[in-house]
Amino acid sequence: MTTWKSLQQSIVACDRCERLIAHCAEVAREKRAAYRDERYWGKPVPDFGSPRARLLIVGLAPGAHGANRTGRMFTGDRSGDFLYRALHETGFASRPESVRRGDGLAMQDACVTAAVHCAPPGNKPAREEFEACAVHLTATFDAMRALRGVVALGGIAFRAALLQFRQRGWLEPGNAPRFGHGAFSRAPGRPFLLASYHPSQQNTFTGRLTPAMLRAVFARAREELREELDA
Repeated sequence: MTTWKSLQQSIVACDRCERLIAHCAEVAREKRAAYRDERYWGKPVPDFGSPRARLLIVGLAPGAHGANRTGRMFTGDRSGDFLYRALHETGFASRPESVRRGDGLAMQDACVTAAVHCAPPGNKPAREEFEACAVHLTATFDAMRALRGVVALGGIAFRAALLQFRQRGWLEPGNAPRFGHGAFSRAPGRPFLLASYHPSQQNTFTGRLTPAMLRAVFARAREELREELDA
């Protein structure tokens, strides 16, 4: 736990990407009118969950007025509302809503992270920013000793997770999984990789991703973990 705490502190203190750090701070100063009386987090957002969890959920990056405001992954915006409802319905979260740090929500056998820990301008991190932040994703994978599965939310998070799997030899030889909603890959004796469309408003408002579709992904993850216990 001490190592996990140190990892989260190092994420929050990270200043590798000047553009992202400046953007997070700028958004925190200017704020959105609806949140003008709130104090924004305005810096890199740490992982949310326990290193003892068996499931890791990888997103893209904090939302400017969501996680960058609240300081918790997928918290304070509609993407988070969509995600945590599905997590609660499949037993991975204690409550269906994530409002703010200290609201009583607890993850259950799952942890939430991101490919990039700072809110990027236009929600589009640069390639070098992904590469710089990969050290934190690597450390998160390393710290989760009980890890048995990863759910990647969106194509970019999928590629970030896939790189971690390749580096660890967790893919079957010659296997190159491709992103697609519900895509599943698992080498014998290794953690699984499961993909989902990202719960962005662009996807949820258009019906590309429905509550049932996201719930089905986490239900599959739950079933895979359950089958492993029964084996």
